[in-house]
Amino acid sequence: MRLSTRLSLVLLVCGMFVPPVFAQSDDDSVLKPAEPDFTLIGLPTSLRLPRFKSAFRVTHRFLRPLGDGDFGDLTSDLFGLDNGAVISLEYRFGIIPNGQIGIHRSSNAKTIELFGQYGVTRQSRAALDLSAWVSVEGTDNLQENHQPALGVIASRTFGEWAAVYVEPMWVNNSNSLPDELVDHNNTTFIGVGARVRIRPTVYLTVDAAPRVAGFEPGVDYAAFAIEKRAGGHMFQLNFANSFATTMGQFARGGFGSDEWHLGFNISRKFY
Repeated sequence: MRLSTRLSLVLLVCGMFVPPVFAQSDDDSVLKPAEPDFTLIGLPTSLRLPRFKSAFRVTHRFLRPLGDGDFGDLTSDLFGLDNGAVISLEYRFGIIPNGQIGIHRSSNAKTIELFGQYGVTRQSRAALDLSAWVSVEGTDNLQENHQPALGVIASRTFGEWAAVYVEPMWVNNSNSLPDELVDHNNTTFIGVGARVRIRPTVYLTVDAAPRVAGFEPGVDYAAFAIEKRAGGHMFQLNFANSFATTMGQFARGGFGSDEWHLGFNISRKFY
């Protein structure tokens, strides 16, 4: 792992243990300004979904790399909007107190991911908010290349203005190629991210997924974004070096350190 990645992880972990400035509400139906959504850009957050409530998300990742050609070429394609997109749809449901399940479908290899998340501890009662994550995904509408994943989401909010995340994840069978091509077909990565509220309803967000063990075909996934909250909606404009929106896709990494794509997320809470 690169030195810069190690330093970023250390700073994030240390910052998560700073004493809280404001008390946290345990009412999951109340807006949490520092943690307004269930995802950062691609990685999940610790936000709990109230029982029997739901949320929906749609993502677009445009196919044209922003670095291809000159600025005239880029503007003529409207920054990639004329070149198609990888589209994902997601629906999640609060099935029990502190627990939610969901389904995520990406047009990237027709991948379907089924996931569950359970909040184990709350920041109001401990130093961190901890959630357990479990998922399984497969390409060709869950028919091929099955990839189970297990992990933990550790988060810390700072008043109503910022939140940081560290998310160790293990993905089984992350290599979709024949087993004999590599020694380790599983991947362990540590998702990291932060969301900072710069205006009452405007946020800057980053996330990344540096790999620490196992199959490693490309550069580490990374993304950054600007967001606007409007009632129960979140509108996000993002830039990422990958089309990844599932754990298996994060485990396989991005295209290259200089290949970035424009995208957007729109999410809606139904409560």
